[in-house]
Amino acid sequence: MVLAAAAACEDKKGEDTRVLELDPADSGFTDFFLITSGTNERQTQAIADEVELKLKRDFGVYPNSVEGRRQGEWVLLDYVDFVVHVFLAERRAYYDIERLRKSARSVDLEELKSALTKKTLAARKKSAAKKAPQPAAAGKPVKSAAKKAAKKTPVKRAKKP
Repeated sequence: MVLAAAAACEDKKGEDTRVLELDPADSGFTDFFLITSGTNERQTQAIADEVELKLKRDFGVYPNSVEGRRQGEWVLLDYVDFVVHVFLAERRAYYDIERLRKSARSVDLEELKSALTKKTLAARKKSAAKKAPQPAAAGKPVKSAAKKAAKKTPVKRAKKP
């Protein structure tokens, strides 16, 4: 979703788009900050709208909260796992979030894509291993299907008069 949001920023001509991977020890509330700039209030609003629309259309997710859309100087979209910040260039320079989050690591979009691909493949492999049938334990006799079925069917008893 972070990559899709970054692509939406680029589609609307967001400038100096960066992804910061936050240190879990320092920031327990989100994993990534996506930061981009617009040249005027209308552009920042358009970028935020495009991010929201793309994530809704592609992933069916909505932001947990949205701040600053009306003013357009700093629009914040909180998607829990990541937060999108869309700034006017002068507001971005003033608040300088990249400097405030010193422990955050700036991530190149290609690097992020390859890291997420590796995580996805590892998760799929782990999931497939859980779904695979487990072999019978060594030394333990395997019950036949007839014995299993006989065990499950109840025994009918005659009723007392």
